[in-house]
Amino acid sequence: MPNAVRTGRSRREPVVRAAAVVASVTLGLVLAGCLAPAPDGSELPSTPPGTPSPTPTTPAPPTPSGPPPVLLPTGGVEVVAQGLQAPWSILRLPGGGTLVSERDTANVVEVLGDGSLRVAATVPGVVPGGEGGLLGLAYRPTDGEDPAYVYAYFTAASDNRIVRMPLNGAPGSFGLGAPQEVLTGIPKAGNHDGGRIAFGPDGFLYATSGDAGNRDAAQDPGSLSGKILRMTPEGRPAPGNPFGNYTWSFGHRNPQGLAWDANGDLWAAEFGQNTWDELNRITRGANYGWPVVEGQAGDARFVDPALQWSTAEASPSGLAIVGDTLFLAALRGQRLWSIAPATAGGPLEAAPWFTGELGRLRDVTAGPDGELWFIGNNTDGRGAPSPGDDKLFRVRLAPR
Repeated sequence: MPNAVRTGRSRREPVVRAAAVVASVTLGLVLAGCLAPAPDGSELPSTPPGTPSPTPTTPAPPTPSGPPPVLLPTGGVEVVAQGLQAPWSILRLPGGGTLVSERDTANVVEVLGDGSLRVAATVPGVVPGGEGGLLGLAYRPTDGEDPAYVYAYFTAASDNRIVRMPLNGAPGSFGLGAPQEVLTGIPKAGNHDGGRIAFGPDGFLYATSGDAGNRDAAQDPGSLSGKILRMTPEGRPAPGNPFGNYTWSFGHRNPQGLAWDANGDLWAAEFGQNTWDELNRITRGANYGWPVVEGQAGDARFVDPALQWSTAEASPSGLAIVGDTLFLAALRGQRLWSIAPATAGGPLEAAPWFTGELGRLRDVTAGPDGELWFIGNNTDGRGAPSPGDDKLFRVRLAPR
């Protein structure tokens, strides 16, 4: 690729097959391999977003009568930008431009076309500490009356909260206006703060909250802890919520990934405690078991995860669905997981990519022109930073 150094020929790691929601099934790796390491001392230089490949592969469009294609990484990883500080959320704006939240600085950073960075805004009221700080970002376009908004989930002095800020300017000069409260009073702690937010296909805002160290609160539908929350863009409980409050699903420990598939079904990634991390298919009003159970327990009172991993293999955070493939960013596991098919039925196949090559991975999202973008998280106090960390990466996707 022009102006880019590949990390080596991408080799898929072990493909793991697991039936969705099967009790007590563990994932075993049966093949080995990953993206080959770069030569000692080499760097992945920053290249402008959108730099074309010599032989670009555009994902095939879905056929009207079938599911979208399963897409997988192909070729080498490139660096889009570097020098980020404990980045947490990637927000790609539909009109062009990319914003990244930095947990500990409270900055919303704009990634420019040449890969350089500028601070678009510093969110007031953020009080970083432990796993808390400026966390998830989401976008809502203008409806013709209200402006376009950037929503942010962050840890304040006494709680976790969601605010929205008018988006000003254009790519290269974005800014954010004064924050407006959307939802306050989500319990905070030094860990288990959740923090992912996203608008669903129904137009409502969803948010993940951790148990904030109060395990039993996850089983209380009336608490804001240990939940997936659903609300109107203005912050009221969404119509149709199962308990008449903000709770959409409960029994969660620390979910940090949200994504919808082509059928409109919601998936979530969740940190386990000592044994099992989870990928869950979320349904209205369902109980996912924490703290009574962890992982696939086969207990009829709870919904089992669709897949589970050991905490050393995953510690999952961001989640994205591109085509019919789920992509999961793993922190402790230091890898990117692909899981497919999301909608076509049959057993799910999970494969790890780039294991140990890029460090801790925090978030992942669809990029432009058939790319997948994901972000490192080695400067959050738990990683081993390399020169230039943290970095925003991209890799091209191709049909399987």
